[in-house]
Amino acid sequence: MNKKLIAGNWKMNGSLDDSKGLIADVVNGIFGSQVLLEYCDFLVCPPYLHLYAVRHALHGNDSVAYGAQDCSAAANGARTGDTSAEMIADSGCSHVILGHSERRQHHGETDETVRRKAEMAHKSNLITIICVGEKEEERDLGVQEEVVAKQISGALPDSANAQNTVIAYEPVWAIGTGKSASAEDVKSMHGFIRRKLQEKLEDSNKLRILYGGSMKPENAKELLATENVDGGLIGGASLSADQFLKIAQAALA
Repeated sequence: MNKKLIAGNWKMNGSLDDSKGLIADVVNGIFGSQVLLEYCDFLVCPPYLHLYAVRHALHGNDSVAYGAQDCSAAANGARTGDTSAEMIADSGCSHVILGHSERRQHHGETDETVRRKAEMAHKSNLITIICVGEKEEERDLGVQEEVVAKQISGALPDSANAQNTVIAYEPVWAIGTGKSASAEDVKSMHGFIRRKLQEKLEDSNKLRILYGGSMKPENAKELLATENVDGGLIGGASLSADQFLKIAQAALA
């Protein structure tokens, strides 16, 4: 049985005390229902400034992994405000999210940018969660597969494999909007992504493809049961331990 990856992207939310409380509630919830660990792997990606607090709160507990929300494409140097992949790995992180649509929209990141960041992350032995997804107008035009194929081709480095890479399909129109793609749409796109990965990677069938885009307890069971959905990259719902764990519980069905 392949475990689902239940990943929380906390984005730019919460105080230091909020982050400490949230990770404590997540861990306590998992230990209150340890069967979850038979079906799910857990990951949280807090803001940079709260990484140490999350690490400290976990006390070496490996039931929850933690990662960063981005990294620099440079190894080090004159990059004011940036954080290198090496620094992220040194902080104990195992994962890093790259190419999120909010980074593309607000920071002008391109597929080439994402690819260079992923190369640096892999050199530091980080697992990259590379985000892809179409805008609403692109879906309306029926070019969503063309858009996602271009992102996969441009963003995946030669170093990518099933051990160090995860793909997160996040339709841009469903992120933070309350909208969610239908299970049929998700099945179609995840199947397409799997076929594109087969063209690039020898171990593509083992690579996890997550769904992101307003996943919540109400729709998690249907989405997580969909073919080629290997977990979720969860935004708003990950800020509540109760909702986050209810999404994980949906994987048990």
